Amino acid sequence: MDTVRSAAADNTRERIIAAAIELLAEGGRDAVSTRAVSAAAGVQAPTIYRLFGDKQGLLDAVASHGFRAYLNSKTAVNKDMDPVDDLRAGWDAHVEFGLANPALFALMYGEARPAASLPPAAVAALKVLGRKVKRVAEAGRLRVEEERATHLVYAAGLGTTLTLISTPHEARDPALSELTREAIMAAITTDTPAAPVAGPIGAAVALRAVLPQTNSLTTGEQALMQEWLDRIAGRPDAAVAFHRAAGTPASH
Repeated sequence: MDTVRSAAADNTRERIIAAAIELLAEGGRDAVSTRAVSAAAGVQAPTIYRLFGDKQGLLDAVASHGFRAYLNSKTAVNKDMDPVDDLRAGWDAHVEFGLANPALFALMYGEARPAASLPPAAVAALKVLGRKVKRVAEAGRLRVEEERATHLVYAAGLGTTLTLISTPHEARDPALSELTREAIMAAITTDTPAAPVAGPIGAAVALRAVLPQTNSLTTGEQALMQEWLDRIAGRPDAAVAFHRAAGTPASH
């Protein structure tokens, strides 16, 4: 009996979220009122409060659903693809999802969210980006430290997508995403495949990326080496919290 009730509650929850997403797509955030959602989902308003707490709880659930949908559509790490091209593919998938789901994307990314409050699917999406950047670093093609590179790609991709969404379709610059993407790629990557960047920063970034693969150092020695490499690479302390959310390693 409990299983049946749980399944029924899950079905009702999904129906409410689906109704809210449809209203969001049709009329934006203001269209997602408790009254409108309950009517569209065929439930009483108290049901929404019981399942989600309040309207903000419902919007948070819709955002979480959006992150899961985004993760399903996002290009996964392709180990057979050149790592920089794979990073480009991730950028394009991000922008395409936003343009296909503008109201949902704005709800997902339009408000600042502390790393600790990110939905699990959002954390998983950050991990995908972190793994793509790490592949570039492992190939010796990253000009800057992993955390800074990931933060740059994330911020630029998000800003580009929100800018395109907020611009009337007929006024959008079709080259904006590509130009911004390539500016970021030029800033953080090298052109030559699998060739280490000249100088100590590139060498430190490449070695930092593969350091966890070594078993010739003790735990303490590896931590010390990681700290030295981070210093050489110029790791920005402000990005530590961001990458803790993304699941990428950061030194102390």
